[in-house]
Order: sequence, then C-alpha cells, then structure tokens
Amino acid sequence: MRTKIPAIGLALTTALVLAGCSASTTPDSGTAPEAKTGFLASADTALPTGGALTVAVDYDSVEAAGLDPQLADTARSWMILGLSYETLVGLDENFAPTPGLAESWEEKSPTEYVFTLREGATFSNGRAVTPDDVAGSFERLKTIGGAWSAQASVISSVEATGDREVTLHLSKAYSPLFGLLAHVATSVLPIAEIDAGEIDLKTDVVGSGPYTPTAHVQDQSWTFERNTHYNGTEYSPDTITLDVVPDEAARLAAIRDGSADYVIFNNPDAASLLAQTAAATVVNQQNTDFFYLVLNGADPDSPLADERVRFAINAIVDRQQISDVALAGNAKPTALTPFALPDACDPAELPSATISDDEIRDLLSDAGAENLSLTLKTWNSEAGPGAIAQVIQQQLAAFDIDLDVQILDDGIWGEALYGDPAVPADADLSISWFAGYGDASLVTNWWNTDTAGFTARFMAPTPEINTLITEAAETPIGAERADVFTELCAAVDENAQMVALVNRPGQIAFRSDALSPTISTNEGYGNVLRFASDFRLIEAE
Repeated sequence: MRTKIPAIGLALTTALVLAGCSASTTPDSGTAPEAKTGFLASADTALPTGGALTVAVDYDSVEAAGLDPQLADTARSWMILGLSYETLVGLDENFAPTPGLAESWEEKSPTEYVFTLREGATFSNGRAVTPDDVAGSFERLKTIGGAWSAQASVISSVEATGDREVTLHLSKAYSPLFGLLAHVATSVLPIAEIDAGEIDLKTDVVGSGPYTPTAHVQDQSWTFERNTHYNGTEYSPDTITLDVVPDEAARLAAIRDGSADYVIFNNPDAASLLAQTAAATVVNQQNTDFFYLVLNGADPDSPLADERVRFAINAIVDRQQISDVALAGNAKPTALTPFALPDACDPAELPSATISDDEIRDLLSDAGAENLSLTLKTWNSEAGPGAIAQVIQQQLAAFDIDLDVQILDDGIWGEALYGDPAVPADADLSISWFAGYGDASLVTNWWNTDTAGFTARFMAPTPEINTLITEAAETPIGAERADVFTELCAAVDENAQMVALVNRPGQIAFRSDALSPTISTNEGYGNVLRFASDFRLIEAE
C-alpha cells in the first residue's frame, strides 16, 4: 500500500483554488434521503401537473454550429436540446434502454435491428414523424462530421421498412448501440424541411419531444412551453424557464431566495453552503463523466516518453484523496470504464492501485528519473481541475517530483494541449474531463489512437490498446465483455498516457417547498433534466 499524504496540508493548498469552499463532506442537513432504488428523489405524482418551473444553469449552448443537435458537444446543449428532440431510445436509471420515439424494437441479428415508431408521433410544426425522417437523420449524422459522427460510423445504413418501421444495419456487432442511440446527437429531425431549407438547425428547434422553445436570448435565458403535438408519456410543467447564471454565487442566491426552483452547481461544497437554507435540498448525482490525467508520452525528449516513469506517476496518484480533498468527498475513483456503468472495471484492482511505494521508487530509479521537474497545465473556468492539480502536486512531491502547476484561461490551455497537431503538446501533464456516456465502450474510443485524432499530440499509438477497445465493443454486454474491459483497463493503466482519476459528480439543489423532482442517482449525458417531464410543482395551479 502507498503512503497516504496527510490531508490537512493538502486542504490548505486546495483552499486557494476552491475559494469560499471547505473540504468537508456533504452534511446530512443539506441533503435529501435517497428515494426508490436508482433515484435521489422521486416526484410526488399525487401533486397536480402544470405550473412554471424555473431552472438556473451555469452556461448556455456554446457550439459554433448553433443549435444543431448532431453537432452538440457540451452537456448543457444535450440537456437543453433534449427537452425538444427525441431519440429512438432513452436510458433508465440503470442505463438500460427504454422506449423513446421507438415504442419497441427487435434484434434480428447482431448487426440488424428493427424499430417500431410510436403511433402518432408528431414534430412541433405539426407534421407527423415518418421512417424517412429517421433514415434521413442518420444519413445526415454520418456525413456532418461531428464528434458523434465517429461514434455512429458503425451504423452502415438505416432504411424505412414499413409505415412505422425502420431497420438499422451495422457494419459489425456493437454492444454499446443503445447507449449510442440515446445521445441527443442521434435525435430524429424533420429531414424534409431541413433539406428544403425551411428549417435552419443553427437557429430553429423543431422536435417531437414534450417541449418546444418559445424564446431564447443567448447566454441569458430560454423559455420552453408544452409541445401541443406531443403524444408521448404524460408530462407535468406547463413551462420551463432556464436562466443562464454563470456566477456560482448568484446561483446560490437564486436557490436561497426562491427565484429558482432547481439549480445546477459545479461547486462540490454546495450542500455546505446551503445548509442554513431550510427549504434547499441538495443531492450529489454521480455522473459517468470523469476527470482524467494526461501524461504526455508523445514527446521523445521528455522523461514521460518512458512508460516506467508514466506508470510510476500514475501509481503515486491517490484517487480517493483527490475526492476527499479537492471534491469534498463527493467523487468516486474510476477506471476508464465509468464505475457506474455495466461491466465496468474495479479501479481498486488496477496495477497502479496495488504497487508499493518501494516499487514506485525502484521504477523511477531504474528509468534514471529521480528528482524530476515537470509542468502540469489545466484550465480555470471550473474549480475542479485546479483543485485536483494541487492535490497531485503534493502527492508527487513526496516522491521528489517537483510539479509546476499552471492554471490557465481555457483558450490558452486548449492551445497548449490540442493546438498544432504537428508537434507534441506543450505540457508534461494536464487535467480535463470526459463525458462518460451511457455505455462503457463509448468513452473508451477516445483511447483509440487510430480513431481519436485529438489525442495525437500527447499519446503515442499503442496497437494492443486499440485492439482491445475494438474487441470490447464487439463483445456482448455481460461477463465476457467485463473480462475484456479488465484487460483493457490494465493495459491503459500501465501505459499511462491518459488515465482516469475520479468521476465528475454534479450537485443539484431544489426548493423542497416549491418542487418535487425526479432525479436519478447516476447520469450518463449530463442531462440533469432527463426526468423534467415528471417534475411536480407543489403550488401548481
């Protein structure tokens, strides 16, 4: 077992980054007891439907492509657009597929799936959804060049095979298919109007989901009202207003004074800060999103070009201490397969978790890498990465590794890590986070250097890892796939060019005197409004 660095010294350092926060765990006085299994809160369906829900969010959709769901690549865009668009399937609290626009489906073979659309499904412009819309939407996704286009490349064709029937053909067996189909990028679009130029997805939102936007001021607010053409499951709030409030303190004020019913926080100490607000309930949602550490193995002149050095540093990093000190104990250690997802690896069994301090020192000595000086660069628009960097800095110091932590503006950091692809990244180490999605195979694709070009500046190709990623995706969900994941996780852990640290939990606060929400314990796509149509306003008229 590795020596644990005293947390008190780390807390003092981390406090410089987490201004106004403590390193304490979430107090009982600020949290709600878990509802039924798989949920943090369950709406009281005895309350009437209707009413106006006000939500305070941290940022708006930010994509240069505007509101096109197929090009959406941030969690808030997925959440916002998910109010209006429907995918063929959704995911339940256990990440199992549920009916979406498709009311049922049948697996004809590992490479052929037939979906039956919900009868009467209608876009918000009043036109019925057709199988041709489904086929056309997937054809557009394949060619549009978004991040999800690469994930969806396994879908070789989609064809209309009946009045309410579509058939998906895959190029190979693909176990994360339903996780892929549940992402907002696979939303079914009114393709005829798009092709005719009558709808511009940069500015127009026309879906078959429960809500339709009636007002939007960029970086300020959204107003959604019921889609009167929607014929899916019953839904409750008449209107949903999203107030974009980037300042965390202002969002705290909104939940305290009741000007918002439901608020999203990135601050891990939200529960502590709201403990004196009796009507504020705070829950900690365990996202599959996770923070990861880059160890730049692409620079041949760096000591990190030696796998022994990278693995030693990976082994020094104490994930649980990162959670306890930097994230108020709210996060959980994870491997590259997010811990909450089926078949995920156990991070406690990774090679880096079982090596001793003496073995770490021997690795560094054998590599001639004693008394190292390295630079870690990360970004400042969120407190978590900087706080994690401070913890890692002190963990490495115990092994005589001097780490210069630079917390940069997002743009400067992005250029250092993802800039000119012709040269290695301008950082020895870095911290960022990935969305974990709804199936463990999906995020592993970002470790495949054959397909994830954005990692080329800091990851040298590793054919063994690429092969295991492909094998896992072609293996059915269950024990056999779990075994492949175990082998993959160990290979990534030892290679240590990019390693998972802890998940990125989300803090959600709601006014218990105004709102009875449904909130799942785990979430795969950052969609904290996944069950918004179930919410009940306590004073709804």
